[in-house]
Amino acid sequence: MAAGLGIDESAAGQLVTVYAIGSFLAAIPLTAATRTLRRRRLLISALIGFLLANSITAAVDSYAVVLVARFVGGVSAGLLWALMAGYASRMAPPGMEGRAMTIALAGTPVALSIGIPAATFVGLALGWKSAFWLMSSISVLLILWVMWKVPDFAGEDKDGDKPSLLSVFTMPGVRPSLFVTLAFVLAHNILYTYIAPLLQFLGTVGQTDRVLLVFGLVALASIFITGALIDKFLRPLILVGLALFMVASVTLAFATGSTLAVYAAAAIWGLAFGGFGPLIQTATLRAAGSAADVATSMIVTHWNVGIAGGAVAGGLVLDHLGPAALPWSLLLLLIPALAMVALIRTFGAHGAGFNPTKPVAAH
Repeated sequence: MAAGLGIDESAAGQLVTVYAIGSFLAAIPLTAATRTLRRRRLLISALIGFLLANSITAAVDSYAVVLVARFVGGVSAGLLWALMAGYASRMAPPGMEGRAMTIALAGTPVALSIGIPAATFVGLALGWKSAFWLMSSISVLLILWVMWKVPDFAGEDKDGDKPSLLSVFTMPGVRPSLFVTLAFVLAHNILYTYIAPLLQFLGTVGQTDRVLLVFGLVALASIFITGALIDKFLRPLILVGLALFMVASVTLAFATGSTLAVYAAAAIWGLAFGGFGPLIQTATLRAAGSAADVATSMIVTHWNVGIAGGAVAGGLVLDHLGPAALPWSLLLLLIPALAMVALIRTFGAHGAGFNPTKPVAAH
């Protein structure tokens, strides 16, 4: 992309930054502003925004225009992520909301393990623009599928009492879920962003792609485990996931010269990561109830802060303390998160915001 747009690689990297900024800035206010709109119409609108952003990125050669397009893509993605969890839970039979969200949110580990390598292959073989045209084509098919098969739901009642952002934020269980989200995603992105220098320090040179492949494949397996157990064992699964991530961190801290230990740590890390998104989303939705979309938008915002913050925090650790400190820095985030889930016995339980009356799909 840098060569095609006539810019250096650092400037090309900002295309990722503005995408994340778009998601971060838009998720909460846009979700709050559209909470009374019908859900399918809003879902299709977000997909159209994603389609336009990718098509413009592929069609033009202006760096400035591509920057704007990536920002619009981030805004669309922020709204999409805020909608998906609530949408999936409303479509699911009673008692299976967690499993439905596990299926809906499986895209993250699938993208990490399959989507990114596939897009890279397409870009190298056919040029980087072809990868964006491919995403646009998939978006068209997805829009048609939503119009054909996905049920519609009403938004919040225009004349009803709509909880403010502050009241949603202060609902019992929402703030702990947001804290755990931020801590986990920060830790994950510190490790994921700087895995190459860490592996080089540990003596596992030239195997970054294989280590991440192991991570991705086990993360996919974790989705199936999560989907089978999430509705009955939500809080224990979150505790186990945080504990496993801590085990992976400690294993990496002592893995110098041991390739086997590195791969074992990658597998444990993948097992912890694969189901985390559905687990924390389900915990948040149980706490927020009828304000699910707004609460989910807060999760999206904290998730994107974790992505950006992980790159910054990991860079500071790497520059000032060296790669050996990276695994230990993860524990500073994961230990408080584990303690919060362990000490708050009602974490992941239906809270004050819960409304057991499920809206009926429009026909």
